[in-house]
Amino acid sequence: MLTSRSHIPHVAIFIETSRSYGRGLLRGVRKYLSLKGPWSVFVESRGLQSKPPPWLNNWRGDGILTRTDSQRMSDIIHKVGVPTVELRATRLPIGFPFIGVDNQATGRLVAEHLLDRGFRSFGIYDLDVETYFSQRRETFIEVISEKGHQISVLHASGHRDRPTDWERNQDKLVEWLRSLPKPVGIMACNDQLGFWLLDACRRAEISVPEEVAVVGAEDDETLCEVSIPTMSSVQFNPELIGYEAAVLLESLMSGGGVPAYPQLIPPLGITVRQSSDILAIEDRNLANALNFIRQNACTGITVADVLKSVPISRSSLERKTRDLLGRSPQTEIMRIKIEQVKRLLLVSDATLDVVARRSGFSSAQVLCERFRNEVGMTPGAYRKQVRGDEHPVGCS
Repeated sequence: MLTSRSHIPHVAIFIETSRSYGRGLLRGVRKYLSLKGPWSVFVESRGLQSKPPPWLNNWRGDGILTRTDSQRMSDIIHKVGVPTVELRATRLPIGFPFIGVDNQATGRLVAEHLLDRGFRSFGIYDLDVETYFSQRRETFIEVISEKGHQISVLHASGHRDRPTDWERNQDKLVEWLRSLPKPVGIMACNDQLGFWLLDACRRAEISVPEEVAVVGAEDDETLCEVSIPTMSSVQFNPELIGYEAAVLLESLMSGGGVPAYPQLIPPLGITVRQSSDILAIEDRNLANALNFIRQNACTGITVADVLKSVPISRSSLERKTRDLLGRSPQTEIMRIKIEQVKRLLLVSDATLDVVARRSGFSSAQVLCERFRNEVGMTPGAYRKQVRGDEHPVGCS
């Protein structure tokens, strides 16, 4: 414990800089330090599997933020004996307080995304080696199964060091993809798996997203944008996770107690790219109606406007939309508008008047009322939750 608040805490940070998620965590830590600091910080360019620095064995600092990838690293940190916050879910017996992604929410989000696009055949591609993969997979399966659908599961091999390993595993993936009923929506439990999956689709001459839609997890910009086609992915909230980890470490270094439970931060949503940007619906009138809703919900349209755009009766649209999505056309319009509000609250400092205008609401007051009804909190409270700050937004 720090003996004096005049002492600047010496903190070692072992977070990989090789991935966008790790860099997002570091931005969150930096945000905390800019508001609450200072700390004296050790940080270096590293990968997830980088070795611990030799000096760590005899270090006499005040705290550690880490994403632990090996038992050796865990043992050394325990030996150092300073307050530590773990930011990587793992099956290793780490024993430090944990802050990270809500992986069950991740699996649920992908399942709902693919269901909303009309898919009735599903697959999941994972590595059965880590807790977070299992949590994403099991929740995805649970949500899909509740709707009465079957899921095909393929576990990837983690061994791709030699060219023969790579080719063998891609051949296995091609065989699995060809065996699935089409069209099929597949969750890849992280973006690396999604990248391999899209490569296998090209090898098998399977069209994406018409025959196979793919959604990854982590929204690693490099992998998602380099893949062909570009890959949809779950967008985590690493900056908030990094910020909250710094808050917790500060508390621990000041003598605060260890939390009884892990702190899990839900993902922000799905960044939709070409790999899942499709409606897998045989009824073309219904597909066109839902496409019209998705493209125009935030312009202030009503169900009457939808009916003008497609040759379908109101009763038929109501019935078919409820059968497919489990909600009415009006509820789907409101859902998309609320998602737009969430996105704007996250990525911009726009006033509520501007947010309302860009989301299809007639006024900021109407937006506040509907947002509170739909989300269970005010826009101001939501912005604070997802961004970790209190930028004024009104009706908070």
